[in-house]
Amino acid sequence: MAQAPPVTSPPKPVLEIRPPKGWIGLDLNELWDFRELLFFFSWRDIKVRYKQSLLGVAWAVLGPLAHTVVFVVIFGAIAKMPTDGLPKWLFYMPGLIIWEYFAGSLTNASNSLVRQAHILKKTYFPRLLIPLSGCLTPVVDLLIACVLLVGLMFVFGFTPAPSAFLIPLLLIMAMASALGMGLVFAALNVRYRDIHYALPLVTQLWKYCSVVVPFSEIPAEWGPWRFAFALNPMVGVVEGFRWCVSHPYMSMEQADAPMQTEAAFQAISEAVAPLELIAIGLPVTLLIFVFGLYYFKRMEKYFADIV
Repeated sequence: MAQAPPVTSPPKPVLEIRPPKGWIGLDLNELWDFRELLFFFSWRDIKVRYKQSLLGVAWAVLGPLAHTVVFVVIFGAIAKMPTDGLPKWLFYMPGLIIWEYFAGSLTNASNSLVRQAHILKKTYFPRLLIPLSGCLTPVVDLLIACVLLVGLMFVFGFTPAPSAFLIPLLLIMAMASALGMGLVFAALNVRYRDIHYALPLVTQLWKYCSVVVPFSEIPAEWGPWRFAFALNPMVGVVEGFRWCVSHPYMSMEQADAPMQTEAAFQAISEAVAPLELIAIGLPVTLLIFVFGLYYFKRMEKYFADIV
């Protein structure tokens, strides 16, 4: 009797991982395939932030509120800095809320690779997911803080206006700027650990250049310096966010007591949307984002070896 040939199992598929080639080697299909992992990273960070905390989500409100009180007292009451005719609370809080999101995203993205070093050494996945999840997590804090901001708007007689539809664009600009800078700092932080100590200084100085002084108060005769100030992408984001939430759609008779004088109301009503600042900030944001991707992808192949 003829012997049956041995049964052989089909060869197992082999996944070959190679360093990315090309300009930045950004594989969008691969990022989409790992979208569940991105959700897991983001959801894990949210749970870690609020788990076993005394006040829970209240920290998302207490942070911007405490910063606003400090700015109102120091810059508003003591230094008497101009506020474009807005009540001091409505001038500082919107800028600080969007800034806190930007600073939190930048810090998370910059420190993400070092914090996840144990994962980088064990398995393969698109490394871009780690800093990207660091920019998605603070969105929860931003949404919670916006509830406080809406309540403050009604206290001062402001109602949400159609100009609020500009907010998603401003949020995308802030996220892209934070991610672009965060990718650069994350790659540098793997090699130079003192980046972790320099980052708070950078964000603090950047905040004072973006939130404290309204762009309208910078003298026109400053010329090139005024334009250089506008190149800061967060200036357009902060001014735009501030304009969206404070642009009034009401009459003077509807204004409550906290609203100042009729002259102040007129100044606010005539405020022009900072479209020029946003138009200048958009290409700068795109440049930061593209450079961050480029530098991150160029350094990605060394992360697991030196982290």
